[in-house]
Amino acid sequence: MKLNLNQITIPVFDIEKSIQFYEILGLKLIVKSLPHYARFECPDGDATFSLHKVEKLSSVENSIWIYFEVKELDLFVNQLMQQKIEVEEMPNEKPWMWQEARLKDLDGNQLILYYAGDNRKNPPWRIK
Repeated sequence: MKLNLNQITIPVFDIEKSIQFYEILGLKLIVKSLPHYARFECPDGDATFSLHKVEKLSSVENSIWIYFEVKELDLFVNQLMQQKIEVEEMPNEKPWMWQEARLKDLDGNQLILYYAGDNRKNPPWRIK
């Protein structure tokens, strides 16, 4: 049996505001079942991303970390900042050979925008 990641679903307080936020990031809304659910397509690849409404979120220390790969990371981050999206950490090189920028969504979930190229799945320390 083979597994393939279909989607990630995250908890949010306000579906409508979260839809607007993730559309600014470039995700395409494909399901809008208000007030409890929304689902997006990623513009590249087959993965989908969805939101479900909750009354209470986990603590910020235990928030979800979501990685979105963007080839032109610097340009993308600059475009987000022009849209008034607050970026906590500007693009920079990491010891694991990725370039990353960090921000939080409206519910405190950690978003990591990154570009890793071949190192995403084939870093020098990959198990053979």
